[in-house]
Amino acid sequence: MSSLPIVETVVNLVVQILLWGGLPALFLLMVVESFGIPPLPSEVILPFAGFLVAEGDYSLVAAVATAVAGGVVGAYAAYAVGRYGRRWLTRGPSWLRLDPRHLDRMDEWFRRRGEGTVLIARLLPVVRSYVSYPAGTARMEPVRFGVYTAVGATPFAAAFIYAGVVLGENWSIIVPYFQVVDDIAVVVVVGLLVYLVLRWRGRLSGGFPPRWTSPSADADPATVPAE
Repeated sequence: MSSLPIVETVVNLVVQILLWGGLPALFLLMVVESFGIPPLPSEVILPFAGFLVAEGDYSLVAAVATAVAGGVVGAYAAYAVGRYGRRWLTRGPSWLRLDPRHLDRMDEWFRRRGEGTVLIARLLPVVRSYVSYPAGTARMEPVRFGVYTAVGATPFAAAFIYAGVVLGENWSIIVPYFQVVDDIAVVVVVGLLVYLVLRWRGRLSGGFPPRWTSPSADADPATVPAE
């Protein structure tokens, strides 16, 4: 497989871990993948697990169930970081601190649309590994979070594992295509995060297209000379 050295290194690492550890290794890899730190591509983990299914190492049902279980455990770990780290977003360093109004909006969003947000995010590359953090920060109800995580993760895992079964020893041919999708998703996510930070810092106006705000708008009224 022709790829960047870092991608090839990750692929080889995943392959060796799965060859060595079987289903327990698949579970642990999916825990890390769902937690998101460090990022591990499910588009490598799951198809190779499918190849091992085709080789008779374990059954398709066992592979899907193990992958989903690992994904849910990792998602709950990320959820806990978001939930219990919430206080740092209002009391932490100024570069990290958020306006309580923004947290209120996040709470309201997940209260009204949390199930759909989590369900859809689990079907999207990159995003699926990080949606747990805002869900935890917004204190989404834990049981509902887990249920919708599992529901969204199951078709994703089943599709990629089955692709590995069908492709057999050629499972790796899909990796470069999904690497492109991952790269696009990373650009979109980073762009969105930059936009949100600039909005929180008051440097961009709302609406579309957003506009830069004038630094003078943040000036202390006491420093403005009287007419």
